[in-house]
Amino acid sequence: MRRQQQQTHVLDTQDTQDMEDTEDTQDTQDMEDTEQSEDVLEDWFIESLKTYKDLHVYQLERPTRVIEWTSGKIVHGGFTDGPVRRLRHVPGTRCVVTNDGLSSDLQVWDLGGDDSDVIRRTGSVKGRRGVSEGGSRVAARLSSRPRVLHGAQSGDVQLTELSSGQPLYKLESDSADPVGSLHFVTDAVFVVGCSNGNVHVADTRTPDAPQLSPAPSGESVTWWTDVSAGPSCLDPSSCRIVRLSSSGLTVISDLRKPGGAVSRAQLDVQTRCCNVDDVRVSWAPALDDCIAVSGFSGAVHIYDTSVWRAEPQDVRPLFEHRGHAVSSQSDDGVPVFVTSHVWHPERARTLLSAASDGSVHVWDWVDRSAADG
Repeated sequence: MRRQQQQTHVLDTQDTQDMEDTEDTQDTQDMEDTEQSEDVLEDWFIESLKTYKDLHVYQLERPTRVIEWTSGKIVHGGFTDGPVRRLRHVPGTRCVVTNDGLSSDLQVWDLGGDDSDVIRRTGSVKGRRGVSEGGSRVAARLSSRPRVLHGAQSGDVQLTELSSGQPLYKLESDSADPVGSLHFVTDAVFVVGCSNGNVHVADTRTPDAPQLSPAPSGESVTWWTDVSAGPSCLDPSSCRIVRLSSSGLTVISDLRKPGGAVSRAQLDVQTRCCNVDDVRVSWAPALDDCIAVSGFSGAVHIYDTSVWRAEPQDVRPLFEHRGHAVSSQSDDGVPVFVTSHVWHPERARTLLSAASDGSVHVWDWVDRSAADG
């Protein structure tokens, strides 16, 4: 019995030594990782003096998943009773429309005026279905009669007048494709981008069924869509549709022939389990041929699509905003990824982006290729 106690004591001492050695090794590794992270951050900040015309970094308590530019300088706030999964400012008004991701109904909010800095809920817009997994997508456009386009599936998309809540147009479709995004082209023409890659082009002036363009490939992947609305889209016929798949395949089509492909590219994306709300692809509204992509990693990538060809090719980004990843204050070991981004409507190279660690960045990037040329 005594020998067993002695043996046990020796084992305990050895275990303690191993634990101390492990802790020392871990502390050393943590210090090295911290020093390496600080070096990367310092290098990035030095690099940013040349790669950014303007850069603002903010840290919030919780991650932001929906962001939107509004006209003018609005510094107002408010509280909601439920989650906000979609948010859209209605141009020309002081209203924003939200969706909670639980139903197809929309909530209408007033941003407040000079006499109040409180955002208040003022009404709601009824959707075409009750419970809706993922909620409704929303689009808005500057109009003399403010209206919103909304829907969760391709068969229940409708155009609604904001002031009265009356439906102005209902998309008649036999399909029930999950809607990934909605886009106005004109007051009468809009595009429905579905998460399975299908695209519906509808014209409210005609009784004809919407034009359906199937997914660019037969792969079972998730797709994200955007429609150009920049300087090159003064005529609706010159607008382009970009579709991005979860495998990185990107296809650009002419709005007049959405089933065809003007150009294709293969983006080098990090493969991770992405749902339809994780990734965003968007055309620059004030810069021809450029798109921004985020959600696959902790970076926002800018691509110049003018150099893409009809045959698929591997492409590199014109610019990469790595700020969220390199400046992350997260210490739980979970990789940071960008949760949302949006272009400034007028400043050509200014974007607003947010990440899973609560960081929010406003940045105006420099086109080094133009500067070097």
